[in-house]
Amino acid sequence: MTRTLGLAGLVAALSIRPGGAAEDASAMRAEALGAMKRATAFFTSKVATRGGYLWKYSLDFTKREGEGKATPTQIWVQPPGTPSVGQAFLRAYEATKDKAYLDAAVAAGQALAWGQLASGGWDYRIDFDPKASQKWYYRRDVEAGDATQGKRRNVTTFDDDNSQSALRLLMCVDQAVGGKVPEIRKAVAFGLKAFLEAQYPNGAWPQRRSGPYDPAKCPVIKARYPETWSRKYEGIAYQSYYTWNDNAIRDCVRTLLMAYDFHKRDEYRAAAIKAGDFAILSQMPEPQPAWAQQYNLEMEPAWARKFEPPSVTAGESKAALDVLRMIYKVTGEAKYLEPMPRAFAWYKRSKLPDGTWARFYELKTNKPLYFTRDTYKLTYDDGDMPTHYGFKGPGMYPTDIEAWYDRVMKLPPDQRAASVRDKPGKAKPGKVSTKAVRKIIDGLDDQGRWVKGEWIECSTFIRNLQTLAAFVEATQP
Repeated sequence: MTRTLGLAGLVAALSIRPGGAAEDASAMRAEALGAMKRATAFFTSKVATRGGYLWKYSLDFTKREGEGKATPTQIWVQPPGTPSVGQAFLRAYEATKDKAYLDAAVAAGQALAWGQLASGGWDYRIDFDPKASQKWYYRRDVEAGDATQGKRRNVTTFDDDNSQSALRLLMCVDQAVGGKVPEIRKAVAFGLKAFLEAQYPNGAWPQRRSGPYDPAKCPVIKARYPETWSRKYEGIAYQSYYTWNDNAIRDCVRTLLMAYDFHKRDEYRAAAIKAGDFAILSQMPEPQPAWAQQYNLEMEPAWARKFEPPSVTAGESKAALDVLRMIYKVTGEAKYLEPMPRAFAWYKRSKLPDGTWARFYELKTNKPLYFTRDTYKLTYDDGDMPTHYGFKGPGMYPTDIEAWYDRVMKLPPDQRAASVRDKPGKAKPGKVSTKAVRKIIDGLDDQGRWVKGEWIECSTFIRNLQTLAAFVEATQP
């Protein structure tokens, strides 16, 4: 199941240790298994809060953080929080069949199910404190007969793979346990229904959703340039806009394609395809046939935060191209390939003299746009940019997508779709070296921690557990 857990099917490539002797794979496999168990035991017994996780913890646990500071009763949803840690546990279970890892993944899923909102998705954090948790309006409140939201928070967040990653973990756990945990199965069904309801008539999703929208105010039209746009931040609420920013739409597509793989219900496939249609609709016309971060309901690029202007973006355009690729693999319809050459040509002519790309390009003129560090004034000068945001960089060109497109187009038309369609089963084998595995094993301390500086980080745990799982799987007797 290539969309499920990732890293499946990796094979070991033996390397030479500094001492000169080849590492014995079978002996190292036993060490890797031991390291996985010790690290997981520490994480589940010392780090977890009700089965969920934040991003990082100080060694004495007096400091806890998600995207910001957190309390001992809180867990985080946005990766690398609870869903990401849960997927690492599932990867370990897939490699070892040790039920302890499945139990840890189930606990993470149950934590997410507890915090599922009445709107069907998730906020960035879940708080188990009895008093603090009353600030949110949950699915379980509705099921208990509480029909009045009042001032409680109920905003499904699609930003930063938040609700999407939570729902994917729940689906994967549900599959792993054969649907035998009712609370998780219920959360999956409720979440998928909400994802479908949140999709606009044109196939897009918003950054955030708290309730129904009016279809009459959401015409299905092609993207266009606004007649005028303000160079000053407008402060308008943008959360309901059609949103490519931070891969919101792309991650919804990934989630619904997984749902179709698991459940074979046509509405999930149809919703994903509809998002491919939005990728076609939202491609800007010449002279800038790429995509904006977000569009207002008139399908015009619009302001979001004070450092996200109406523009064509070299960053999020990759997400739109990725959706076109995914949907072509599903449908084989040439219309999802047709926008790609124009976008690649735009990228090529938008490359800056220093070999990089700007995140933002001015509408119609295609001049690179930046902001000043302290005042956030929109400017053409990149000499005083804020450091918290990728306003410029070398990695924005969709190299892999263009290479994929070129391979497809070299095939006879009647062979293209079948040759690239995703096949069920495990991912193509890769490699993991014993040198990398040895470093991970030796880096685990006597408490079962991988320590980075003064912190215990979930991202480190996830990466190391997945690598060890891949090695264990590849070295099975």
